[in-house]
Amino acid sequence: MSEPRPRASLLPPNASPLEHALETTAAGASELPVPLRALWNPDTCPAELLPWLAWALSLDAWQPYWPERIKRQRIRDAIEIQRRKGTAKSVRDVVRSFGASLALREWWQKAEPGPPYTFDVVLTLGAEVPRSAAFQQDIVDEITRTKPVRAHFTFTAGLSATGGVGVAGGARAFVYRRLAATAH
Repeated sequence: MSEPRPRASLLPPNASPLEHALETTAAGASELPVPLRALWNPDTCPAELLPWLAWALSLDAWQPYWPERIKRQRIRDAIEIQRRKGTAKSVRDVVRSFGASLALREWWQKAEPGPPYTFDVVLTLGAEVPRSAAFQQDIVDEITRTKPVRAHFTFTAGLSATGGVGVAGGARAFVYRRLAATAH
């Protein structure tokens, strides 16, 4: 069996033994399998590495108590939000990434135009998101970071609930007989 061919060293001839040892150690690290495609994809990245992926994509906020589904959605939308930061669309995208919906009316869209550069946000939280005050504050903070700098907003929060009225009926079999009585 033949011996593996030694790697060509990139170190200069006057390199120290420590530098040669570091080069040998680092050479083995390049042979480790690293699934880069899976790590850079928010859908396939392991949950424990999501904070690092969020940092790499320049997410402004990250909370450990967010559900995993919201964390992955925030990472998915990070680039688009950063590209459009300072627009009404980016505000809508930020709120949508939290699993909520909103109605946004700018000052010129009201029946009586309000003060310039103001807008109203009516937030509706869905059933799958945390309903804590801290989570709502996270959304408000993200709106503040994403909105145009000169704009000011009023915030109203609501909850969405779905339900229905159940109508149930029952039937009972009933037999009706007519009795005829005759006298003899």
